[in-house]
Amino acid sequence: MEIMADLCVDIAGLRLANPVLTASGTFGYGLEYQDFVDLSLLGGIIVKGTTLEPREGNPYPRMAETAQGMLNCVGLQNKGVDYFCRHIYPQIKDIKTNMIVNVSGNSPEDYAECAARINELDCIPAIELNISCPNVKHGGMAFGTTTEGAASVVKAVREAYKKTLIVKLSPNVTSITDIALAVQDAGADAVSLINTLMGMAIDIEKRKRILSIGTGGLSGPCIKPVALRMVYQVARAVKVPVIGLGGISNAKDAIEFLLAGASAIEIGTANFLDPTISVKVVQGIDEYLEKHSFKSVKEIIGICE
Repeated sequence: MEIMADLCVDIAGLRLANPVLTASGTFGYGLEYQDFVDLSLLGGIIVKGTTLEPREGNPYPRMAETAQGMLNCVGLQNKGVDYFCRHIYPQIKDIKTNMIVNVSGNSPEDYAECAARINELDCIPAIELNISCPNVKHGGMAFGTTTEGAASVVKAVREAYKKTLIVKLSPNVTSITDIALAVQDAGADAVSLINTLMGMAIDIEKRKRILSIGTGGLSGPCIKPVALRMVYQVARAVKVPVIGLGGISNAKDAIEFLLAGASAIEIGTANFLDPTISVKVVQGIDEYLEKHSFKSVKEIIGICE
């Protein structure tokens, strides 16, 4: 893949070869996509959610298809941070891109301890703090929906974690800009948004809710307009870099987020439909810049009127 423009961006000292990242929970640990994608062509990979202790996740069924999207209530199923450090990290540490770990927890102390252990891994340059996941009964949702709760987690993690700290924001709030400003003041180096919107699906024949816990996170193209609006608002309110995500399915979508003020973007649900979509978006951004005589992607960030 030949790239003509300068696609490099900087996220609070974290250098990305291009602004395209893969979103947590949609790209595994990157290893699962190696047969489809040259991982070194990506700006970074945000691996699946990691917690201090192992989690079984929610009972099945925990996924449901919706119009232009999907619902999930997986519930952060993972084998815990120690398993990640011992077994996963050795397999991914030499991948030639930024490997970023998504971190969640039940308390500020859980978050901080998990982050501290990842801090010791030389080849993990950043974490994305999940304070907004709507799929767990305790922890993420509560923290991500108030300024005080969000700030408490970020402060605890900031003391324990010395590398680039990205905080992922929930859209299920009254004012996402207030949450963004709170985590910025608490020590976040960057914010990513949006996480999934809370949704529900009903089986009309069984006359019951489809997902095992009733509700789940809505993702996919249907949420893009909401995500785009929130990124535009937050980018104009904070001083830290913004990473945009939510329904990005092609290069046009990604460019909209960049124009709205995102310094980088994440591709999520679209990875399930086309495992090569991330590199296609990189190519598409480059072609757009060349077509419109921009020499660098930085020239288009936030220029939407």
